[in-house]
Amino acid sequence: MSKSKSKRIIRVLLLISTVVSLYFVPWPIVKAWIVPLPKTVQAQVDKAKDYGFDGIIVYVDKKNKAPLLYTSGYKNRELKNPADPKALFKIASLDKLYNALAIAKLVHSNQLSLDKTLADYLPELKDKIENANAITLRMLVQHRSGIPNFTDTHNYWANPKETDDEKLALIINKPANFAPNESYQYCNTNYLLIGRIINRVLGYDTFTYIKNEILTPLNLNNTYGSIDNVDINDVMSGYYVGYDLDLKTDKVGSMLATAEDVGKFIRALNEGTAFKDKKERDIYSSIYRYEHTGLIPGYQTIAKYHKDIDAVVIQFTNTVDFEGYNWSMSEIMYSRIVKILKKDL
Repeated sequence: MSKSKSKRIIRVLLLISTVVSLYFVPWPIVKAWIVPLPKTVQAQVDKAKDYGFDGIIVYVDKKNKAPLLYTSGYKNRELKNPADPKALFKIASLDKLYNALAIAKLVHSNQLSLDKTLADYLPELKDKIENANAITLRMLVQHRSGIPNFTDTHNYWANPKETDDEKLALIINKPANFAPNESYQYCNTNYLLIGRIINRVLGYDTFTYIKNEILTPLNLNNTYGSIDNVDINDVMSGYYVGYDLDLKTDKVGSMLATAEDVGKFIRALNEGTAFKDKKERDIYSSIYRYEHTGLIPGYQTIAKYHKDIDAVVIQFTNTVDFEGYNWSMSEIMYSRIVKILKKDL
């Protein structure tokens, strides 16, 4: 074979491979990244429909400036109600921040010990959860227990369980994913068990403690423990791509809050006003993070404090798809909002 012919073949193969690779490029993501950045946060938020979201709420709290709320799209797409900045939203895994703070406070007051084990606190699970004698409270908080995640069980979100007993039953007597403290794996079962431990030690439910010790002192009056404690008309509707049903009445165990309440909480957590003193803050810092995201059918949340611009930015979007680019589009929306805020400095 001549050199010229070999070169032609190589060029053809390279062209084919390029065309094939372009076929798999996530063009919606690329487009969202490369389009020019709008001049205002509202202009970016107004693009929510282009990103595939039925509705969006964004809360921005820049230090020494009045907090601002931005919305676009619908609170309820069937009724065509515009997104309400004061609507309640299922905050999903953001509630782990509140639970971790509750643990820090209880450790500070010597009501809990980070070094005691799951078997110490819930002895009935000693022979039902592998390594219960070695898994400490600290490992549960930090997702280092190795306990299987009940939301990872087959087809969980097709028929989510409503009670903690039902959720726990999904992983009882299942083998551990790894030995205690040997790895990290995000696990909702950890926080289900943390709730049970707090309930057992206090003699009453975890959210009551969170309300008394965290929410009330911070004047967070629009944060609730479950869908059963709110007027359903105040809740932003949630949707899953490809399904017409409104998911807001689903009982998936999520706290609910307004974007403003979440923003105030994130500010207090990062500034330190959520803590009684430095010791309590140090305990928290040793066990958990200061920001979080959340994702359940119908609801996705991003809640962060940006130290470089001294700003808290909360984003709620009410359209979810566990497949495809939906979560990535949410992150891109959030990232572009933060970039606009930085340009405004």
